[in-house]
Amino acid sequence: MRSSARTFAAALALAVFAVPVGPGAVGAQHGTPAGVDRPALIPWPASVTMAPGERFAVTKDTVIEVTPKQPELSRIAGVVADLVSPALEARLAIRDATLAPVPGTIRLEVEPGSGRPDEGYDLSITTDGVRIAAKTPAGVFYGVQTLRQLLPWSIELRGVRPFAVSVPAARITDAPRFGWRGAMLDVARHFFSPAEVKRYIDLLALYKINRLHLHLTDDQGWRIEIAKWPKLTTIGGGTEVKGGPGGFYTKREYADIVAYARDRFMTIVPEIDMPSHCNAALASYPTLNCDGKAPALYTGIEVGFSNFCFDKPITFKFLDDVLKELAAMTPGPWIHVGGDEVKKMTREQYAAFMERAQGLVIKHGKIPIGWDEIIHSTLQPSTVVHYWRPDASMAPPPGTKLVLSPANRFYLDMKYDASTVLGLDWAGKVDVDVPYTWDPAKHLAVEESQILGVEAPIWSETTASIDDVEFLMFPRLPAAAEVAWTAQAARDWNDFRVRLGTQAPRWSALGINVFWSPKIDWRR
Repeated sequence: MRSSARTFAAALALAVFAVPVGPGAVGAQHGTPAGVDRPALIPWPASVTMAPGERFAVTKDTVIEVTPKQPELSRIAGVVADLVSPALEARLAIRDATLAPVPGTIRLEVEPGSGRPDEGYDLSITTDGVRIAAKTPAGVFYGVQTLRQLLPWSIELRGVRPFAVSVPAARITDAPRFGWRGAMLDVARHFFSPAEVKRYIDLLALYKINRLHLHLTDDQGWRIEIAKWPKLTTIGGGTEVKGGPGGFYTKREYADIVAYARDRFMTIVPEIDMPSHCNAALASYPTLNCDGKAPALYTGIEVGFSNFCFDKPITFKFLDDVLKELAAMTPGPWIHVGGDEVKKMTREQYAAFMERAQGLVIKHGKIPIGWDEIIHSTLQPSTVVHYWRPDASMAPPPGTKLVLSPANRFYLDMKYDASTVLGLDWAGKVDVDVPYTWDPAKHLAVEESQILGVEAPIWSETTASIDDVEFLMFPRLPAAAEVAWTAQAARDWNDFRVRLGTQAPRWSALGINVFWSPKIDWRR
């Protein structure tokens, strides 16, 4: 750390902080509508200490400083400027950190040798300035998301008259419980445009989600361009549930989505579902079907009726080509191979198929992930099991790495209650308290160290627009995000429901379509 950073950090540390807060403390505050002793932060940080009555005023003269000079920090500084500049009617200046501490700055620092967790951060706010310090740029970005929630919700509005912007003094130390904090969007049953996926990414980033699982293929559609097999998109991409026009991502569009997510410290995890859920591929290339005939394109919502032909060598040539191209355009380390709801193969065929699928993913330099049925095959040491069952009926082998998405807790496409039009209910009704009151460590009889994290899927049988997706996300996504980020001992439902209720004005300012659950006292 340079001497200027040490001096600035010391100046912040000398500020008089009081009122350390934990689960259960609730109050009210301008801009962040809970108390000075309990800001409305989601997910709740590891440690929060407020300085009652003290605030930092952000003005046109405020400067954002970054150290060391690097493109990722400069992009994050741009995020901060984008947040507050419209309210001030002036673009905040961004510069490399000065040698001497300067009052009135927002300072973003990466300290690789700090000893913090990789995604952890320290956020210090005094009357003189703001400092966010982290081991990695990702940690700085998550600190900025916390700062965003401390700023008045009205900064989210656009086209309004300028107003004063200030943030309460605080000292926050934070790091996540799980490294995998995921969400999934099914773009196969209904297609979502690149712009809609980016909107989804932006909403996920608000709550420190760092994995986006894209379900790219299913019976109803094939959504990713594969150069060696072009009919996958020209034919298989041409419909969706209820017979809509469908669509697909070109390689350039997919790369743009990957880059957009990366700038928000989110890794794309693509899924090619196999050996079932493949009618769109079979309709495009009937040679992949055991009878060599092309089935009709499918627009319904049933499952388990299609599968790749295990006995044909062309099947594995096809999968090798697909996974090779997908791996080349996916910088993240994982490829999901599905493996669920297979009804037309023998157990032996299924096991052999998934073992070959895992091998192909590894061949192309990626880590395989499969839905929990993949346990019926011999798992490669690196394979991750994505556990979706509501119960513990399918025990994973000892030491298996897991991502947990129990359908009765974390499937965000389930109906909230009997009155909800969107969503399904085969796994039960899932209002906002259901994901929040779940402890991932108790779902299976495994060591917590085996659990990489959790993921909140949205399957799109009933969602025809991003507006529909938002309705299923909010308010449940913030609940899932807190489960993923916040230590179990620091979570409390009654406290969370108050903090969640105070998010309402911010969501309205952002134009989010929300299910206003009766379980929450919304402060709209």
